Amino acid sequence: MLRHHKARPEITVAPRRGATIESDDSVTIATSRLPLHRIRPLLAAVALIAGCAAAQARSGQSYSDAVDAGNTLSGNYLSAVVAGAARDTSAAAFFYREALRDDPRSADLTERAFVSLLAEGSYAEATKLAERLTTGKDARNTLAQLVLGVRDIKARQFTKARQRFSSGGRNRAADLTATLLTAWSWLGSNDLKKALATVDTVKGEDSIAVFRNYHAGLIAAVGGDKVEAEKRLKAAYDAESRTLRMVDVYGRFLSRIGKQKEALEVYRNFDKLMPRHPIVTAAIATLEAGGTLDPAVGNVPAGVAEVLYGLGAAGNRTGDELAAMIYLRLSLWLEENNGLAIITLADIYDRMKQGERANDTYDMVPQDSPLRRSADIQIALNLEQLDRKDDAIKQLQGVVEKNPKDVEALTALGNVYRSRKDFAQAAEIYTRAIDALGTPDQGNWTLFYFRGISLERTKHWDKAEADFKKALELYPEQPLVLNYLGYSWVDQNMNLDQAFKMLKRAVEQRPTDGYIVDSLGWAHYRLGQYDEAVRILERAIELKPSDPVINDHLGDAYWRVGRRLEAKFQWNHARDLKPEPEDLPKILEKIEKGLPDEKPAAEAEQKQSEPKPERKTNGG
Repeated sequence: MLRHHKARPEITVAPRRGATIESDDSVTIATSRLPLHRIRPLLAAVALIAGCAAAQARSGQSYSDAVDAGNTLSGNYLSAVVAGAARDTSAAAFFYREALRDDPRSADLTERAFVSLLAEGSYAEATKLAERLTTGKDARNTLAQLVLGVRDIKARQFTKARQRFSSGGRNRAADLTATLLTAWSWLGSNDLKKALATVDTVKGEDSIAVFRNYHAGLIAAVGGDKVEAEKRLKAAYDAESRTLRMVDVYGRFLSRIGKQKEALEVYRNFDKLMPRHPIVTAAIATLEAGGTLDPAVGNVPAGVAEVLYGLGAAGNRTGDELAAMIYLRLSLWLEENNGLAIITLADIYDRMKQGERANDTYDMVPQDSPLRRSADIQIALNLEQLDRKDDAIKQLQGVVEKNPKDVEALTALGNVYRSRKDFAQAAEIYTRAIDALGTPDQGNWTLFYFRGISLERTKHWDKAEADFKKALELYPEQPLVLNYLGYSWVDQNMNLDQAFKMLKRAVEQRPTDGYIVDSLGWAHYRLGQYDEAVRILERAIELKPSDPVINDHLGDAYWRVGRRLEAKFQWNHARDLKPEPEDLPKILEKIEKGLPDEKPAAEAEQKQSEPKPERKTNGG
């Protein structure tokens, strides 16, 4: 019953975090007169229809094929509300569009359809609705004016765009966005001085100052003022030298002005922090070969796209998923091949558990982009989650065939096999990844940890133990490794004193991790400290109430302290929680017969090294 985390491994190339699409809690159309007990079944039925429509549409049918849309305004409206609450922007856009056909004068439906279509990237339809909104009572609709301004930038109608950006409503976020976009529009009108002066009107804390210097530097670079560009970009880089986009933009600028050595140093410093990032690896290879990097931003529309990408990435980090999706869609409208924007958008779909949509988005990354390999790996991991297991393996094997020493692809392939409990195959793949490493560094501890798990599960304990120790050598005090190795020793009645210390250190670092707290409690049990074991295992149950192993452990501890009725309750609960097949017979036997009256297996070692009172800590 060894403990290890089974969470899905992910290769991330963009910031992560998210929130929800606005839902409606004032369902008024055609339902306001219905009593609550009649509204609830209606909403449930609509949810089922919307869900089925979404599933069928993703399989190749259109929504109009999947449902008989347009029969009732209320039906389409409710379906759109449910889809929005479920964060299915594609279904929401479809149903709001259908509802709007029945009630084209509704300002509320117009705005909701506009937002949903924009989040979907349906630019032509969204701009038509934006025009409708801004010619009515909502002329200062900030988002509608922003979209129309971006359309003007795309058409290089910079004066018209400025008028749009100044016509929207005002709040702090809108002011920042409008100011930066207006600055870029001045550059489009060939007024670099006015563009820089406009950027400098942005005031705020340090993070805003970084944003200001970053875009002032890009504007100066595109406008041909290399001195001002270097000054501003260096100031931004000095403040945010750990941010990938900042590093790439500054490195590319240095390369463009002939400072190849300085550019190489910028990328190499970042590579030490985040080894082998594909963008950084590609840039280093180009510079080492004597090449010059292309500019990150080459013209005004690309600069506006950069503003919108930055806002989308920020929204993604802070949890505003809908706003992030809209900004990213607008950025991609101007720069459709921006790999970072595509990856960030796909990541949002990933987090919303929309694997098919995520994969469609990852597949938008250009084939010649340094990010394409990472996108292909993430597509494979999503296919595994979608239970398309053969496709997942085929996808990863294709990546590995292109580069047999691709450590990230090999790691992902090993993780897939490990998640399927094909531990022998996983260990083999991890070995190939480790062999491809050369000299491992701290960032490689997970490879030895994962291989150690796989070897332990295939009964190769000596090799597994060596891998766990290597992982700790690379990353001393790593709590997951301390937990797994310490737990393994406890479970085998080995090195109990040392295991106890390791588990205590792991809990100190991860006091809310139920698995790790359980391991410490089980160590106390093995040492015969049953009262302390009960206390800690009860805390582990509070943290992970649905884990069969923890329930089984608590049952054992209860039995030893004489709480036999509660012990059988915990064992019955462990049985019902679908334990591992090899654990179930033992649990059933304990339910029937209890534990034998015998001393703990650790008694001999305990007598040799009785734990001192100070080794116990409150809360484990």
